[in-house]
Amino acid sequence: MLFNTALYAQFFAIVFAISWLLVSRRWALVLPWSALAGYVLARPTAPGVFAAALALAVTALLWYRANRTHGPGPVPTTAALLVNVAPLAWLSYEHSGLDPLSLALRALGVPIPALTAVGAGALLSTLLLSYLLLRAQKLRLLFILGASYVFYAHWDYRFLPLIWGSSTADWLLGNAIARAPTRARRKLWLIATVVMNLGVLALFKYFDFGVESARAALHALGFHPPEVALRLALPVGISFFTFESMSYVIDIYRGDIEPHPSYLEYLGFVAFFPHLVAGPIIRPRDLLPQLAGKPRWHSGEGAEALFLIAAGLLKKIAIGDYLALNLVDRVFGAPLSYSALECYAAALGYAVQIYCDFSGYTDIAIGSALLLGVRFPKNFDAPYKSRDIVEFWRRWHISLSTWLRDYLYIPLGGNRKGPLRTYVNLMITMLLGGLWHGANWTFVAWGGLHGLALAVTRAYRARRAPRPSAGPRLVARAIATLLTFHFVTAAWIFFRAESFSHAGLMFTQLGTGTTFHPNLHPGVLAVLALGLSSHWAPESWYLRARQGFTALPAPAQGLALFCVALALREMASAQAVPFVYFQF
Repeated sequence: MLFNTALYAQFFAIVFAISWLLVSRRWALVLPWSALAGYVLARPTAPGVFAAALALAVTALLWYRANRTHGPGPVPTTAALLVNVAPLAWLSYEHSGLDPLSLALRALGVPIPALTAVGAGALLSTLLLSYLLLRAQKLRLLFILGASYVFYAHWDYRFLPLIWGSSTADWLLGNAIARAPTRARRKLWLIATVVMNLGVLALFKYFDFGVESARAALHALGFHPPEVALRLALPVGISFFTFESMSYVIDIYRGDIEPHPSYLEYLGFVAFFPHLVAGPIIRPRDLLPQLAGKPRWHSGEGAEALFLIAAGLLKKIAIGDYLALNLVDRVFGAPLSYSALECYAAALGYAVQIYCDFSGYTDIAIGSALLLGVRFPKNFDAPYKSRDIVEFWRRWHISLSTWLRDYLYIPLGGNRKGPLRTYVNLMITMLLGGLWHGANWTFVAWGGLHGLALAVTRAYRARRAPRPSAGPRLVARAIATLLTFHFVTAAWIFFRAESFSHAGLMFTQLGTGTTFHPNLHPGVLAVLALGLSSHWAPESWYLRARQGFTALPAPAQGLALFCVALALREMASAQAVPFVYFQF
């Protein structure tokens, strides 16, 4: 996956530079030469350098003319494309025997026709498309949308029609709901939206799981049905972009928002690459106005974004990946080979790993979007500081918990129909929230535990005695926080385990009480302690560090980021560890 490799840095650097160049349309003529220059820098041959220099000179003259006429006209645009495409195509053929378009398609794994006529036609089509794009009104948005689709295609280009088709259908259904003359017709279109989105999600994510569960139940009753399985690949990020697109139509039905007039901006909302594959789940009202408005840039926001990306990488690589490879994966892979103390450390390690992994991804996503002039809402707020499970879900994966609240819990009745119905609604919401995370009964059990805890906590809050004095209150808060953290950690065992029997082995080994710990090396304990202590550190420390970095002059910021890069290089493992939430 592009996001989990150094290729993401290269990809984002290109998107960042070009997207901001496109804010001023007169810079559009520089872009073809920029592509040529990048290719020549990768293969610095004498003929290539000469061709690039000549293309640069001609493009500079064309840019001067375009600047005088307040924008790239048809003649300068066409000439710039021709001047740059000719040497670029020649260099591409010299290097790989392919034209630039075919070379790009091969990099994405797309089959390339052997006929040269097809390649020539595709190249001419690309040239025409490039001309139309340079003349387009929303050139920057088109480029970001195209880059987002390339980002997704890097995983598997065959699923591009899925995300495009889903987005298009929901945009059309939103318009249909707004135009519907009666409430019954509006409801009919809403049902069509829900059936379509959940049907796609069920087909790719839950069909095999449902069929296999039914077969197991029939086997237990003495029936032996034949095996039926589609074994479809799970499109990465399908749970996230399905929820985002579906919420747009539901919000229109409720009257919370108006149908968005721009199809292009709506496609950009769904496919915007920083949040495409693992969230946060962005609401239409939060992102669509930013895509429709003028791009904005502030150096303070840029510094904040770089700080977030650096912090996210440190969380992911220095803490999450290190604990996964050196403790969590080993113990969860064979829990009976480890003592109770080592299994306990692994459970704590997974709690730290999944937080650092997912919140680290979120920090990178928020920082990447902010560098492009888009601000995402906060998605994590030190959840392990929570004093009860209700507070935990206000702090953990905030975009998902609020989505489940607004689009599932409240429509079920929320807390408006009495205590018993409230507890049932909580349980249904969390069971489905657990199933959303994966097609496995262990995820359902994880959701059920949290639903039960939410119901118990709500009942306790309704009947608790008046608050004690300040001293006992502080001790009570510490005990409540410790108990909540350990409940969450115990529930994570079901989340991490492949099956109930696997989870049972972990709990069985924890119950032995053995304390030998030859596998708890000082480095592992140090990183585990760092992950826990940094989480419980006062928030003011983090804010001060971010403000201090933002206030530094640019050279000092660059030096700090260079030191972070060196630290990451030393901490990184030889094998890439995928982000945990990529599987959802």
